[in-house]
Amino acid sequence: MVDNTAERVSRSAKVSKSDAGVLVVGLGRFGSAMAMTLDRLGQDVLAVERSPQLVAHFSDRLPIVEADATSPEALEQLGARDFSVAVVGVGTSLEASVLITGNLVDLGTAQIWAKAISAEHGRILQRIGAHHVVFPEADAGNRVAHLVSGKLLDYIEVEDGFTIVKMRPPRETQGFTIAQTKVLERYGVTIIGVKSPGQEFVYAEPQTRIAATDLLVVSGHSDLLERFAARP
Repeated sequence: MVDNTAERVSRSAKVSKSDAGVLVVGLGRFGSAMAMTLDRLGQDVLAVERSPQLVAHFSDRLPIVEADATSPEALEQLGARDFSVAVVGVGTSLEASVLITGNLVDLGTAQIWAKAISAEHGRILQRIGAHHVVFPEADAGNRVAHLVSGKLLDYIEVEDGFTIVKMRPPRETQGFTIAQTKVLERYGVTIIGVKSPGQEFVYAEPQTRIAATDLLVVSGHSDLLERFAARP
C-alpha cells in the first residue's frame, strides 16, 4: 500500500503537520480512543490504518489515511517525519508493532509511544528505541483490581507506585479542614482536590473543610493510599 497513498486520505485528513502534531498508527480500541481524544482536545492528529473497513468507519470522524506503516516508504510518503510524537497502537501483531516502531525510530521521531501486549513485547519495543511503552490491558486489570478490592472510586498509577485516587472521605476527616486532619503526617498521603455534590473539583487548601458527602482526590504511594482508604 505504498503507492497512491495521497488518494486514500480521508476528506477530513487535512491536518497541519507540525512539531505539535501526533501520528497515531493503528485504530484498534486503544489507537482509536487515543486519536479521537487527542482530536477532541484540539491536537493536530493524523491516524494511519491499513484496514479499508476501519478507514471508512473513521473517515468522517478523524483525519485518517489508509497505508501500511510497516513500509518505511509509506511513512515517508504520508509525511510521518513531520510529526514529533507518534503512537503505535498496533498490538496483536508483534512483527508489525516492531517494524512500525523501528521505522519511526529511523525517521527520528522525537517521542514514540508504543502499545505492548506482554512484558517481552515491551522489552523489545524499548530495545529498538520506543521512548514510552504502555500496557493497556495490564494497566486496566491493575486499576480494576484496586477498585474492586477496596473503597476507591478511581485509581491511576502514574509511575513506580505513585498513585492518584478518588475516594470518599474517612469518618475521621469529616467536618475538619485539611490542615486539621493531618493526613500527610498520619498516613503519608496528600489530599489534592475536593468535590462537593453538584460542584466542580477544587484544589485542596489547608483551610478547605471536608464534608461527609464530598469526594477526595488523594495522591501518594499505592500502599499508603490503600491504608488511608481502608479507614472507616
